[in-house]
Amino acid sequence: MSVLLDNQLVGTLPVIPLQPNQLNLFPEVKPTPARRAEGLVMSADALLKWKSQILDYQQKVRESKPPQQTALFDLAPNHCDPDRIDPLQLSVRSLSFWRMPADSPGDACLYFVVDSAAGLILYVGETCRSNKRWKGIHACKDYIASYQDLHYRYEMKTAVNIAFWWDTPTDRRARQELELSLILKWRSPFNKENWERWGQPFS
Repeated sequence: MSVLLDNQLVGTLPVIPLQPNQLNLFPEVKPTPARRAEGLVMSADALLKWKSQILDYQQKVRESKPPQQTALFDLAPNHCDPDRIDPLQLSVRSLSFWRMPADSPGDACLYFVVDSAAGLILYVGETCRSNKRWKGIHACKDYIASYQDLHYRYEMKTAVNIAFWWDTPTDRRARQELELSLILKWRSPFNKENWERWGQPFS
């Protein structure tokens, strides 16, 4: 590449390609070679720091009170208000729940992947078929498997479970709007909407 200074062509500079070296929290996930260089396994200290940052944020959200709106009339509380849904207060089930036989495809719901041992909300999702959604291909399954593998590597305690919230809108658009509001509220790290904030150590 030539450089023009004061209307004079001065030598050529070599073009040095950039080599991204993104830290890889989940080494089992295989991204395309063009996107990253050879992955590095996140250290135990880096993993703890990554989790603590997310935990600090989610705890502050949990402890903060939503703004109160004044109204001329007493309004019934909205059961679909995202400020009234705390995923860590829901009953959890094993992630292998989908292997159990089911009589129906299931119902519409929101679901939350949580690490009960750390008190972390990892993923927020929605479905109209609670017994079928997790049986198919789901990128979150790979993130979870690699997340667990890394904890086993460092002998760290983890308990990844799933929780369901059933009192959800049956209308898909309304359900997706509620899902998005909860993703943005809790900043769940496995949802793509929050990758810019927490990074993509699983990609």
